[in-house]
Parts: sequence; structure tokens; C-alpha cells
Amino acid sequence: MWDEAWGERAHCRSSDPDALFVQGAAQHEAKKVCHGCPVRTECLAEALDGRIEFGVWGGLTERERRALLRRRPTVVSWRVLLETARAEHVTMTGPVAADLAVRAG
Repeated sequence: MWDEAWGERAHCRSSDPDALFVQGAAQHEAKKVCHGCPVRTECLAEALDGRIEFGVWGGLTERERRALLRRRPTVVSWRVLLETARAEHVTMTGPVAADLAVRAG
């Protein structure tokens, strides 16, 4: 399920916003805030769909996001793509998938 109010649950909400808008090697340190964030996917979709150029969003630097946009130029909505991928992942890793793995093993 997509979290419409994702900004309220973001790990970075309680940190210094300027810490996510750094340059160079400091970006890799800034990305650590995103690890384990429950709304990382929503944040990334917001940045990709909005073509946000600066800062760390959804665990990716601006360079990583630009590369992703170049690799997938036909994506119309990153939100739809990521929401669909999340739903498929949950379906494949949920109780049914676990049951199938036990039966197959």
C-alpha cells in the first residue's frame, strides 16, 4: 500500500535537511539516513517523478537518479512502476510464496 503522507514517516524528518543536500563523497554519508526508512520508495518516486535535481532522495544521490532516468526514459510514472514492483514483491514473498517454498523443498 502506498503511503500518501510519506513525509511524516520519513527517517530524515527529524534530521537537519541540509545534511541531505551535500555534494561529493558526503552524499554517501547522507544516504545512510535512508537505510531502513519505511517510506524510501515513496520518497524516491517523488524525486524521480518531480525530476528533483539536488539532494539525496529515497536513498539515491542526484547522479544515481539521473542515471536511472537515462536508463529508463520511457517510464511515465515512477510511482506506478515502484508501487507495482512493491506489490509484486510482497505477493512473491508473502505467506503463499513461503508455503510454496516449503512444499518445493
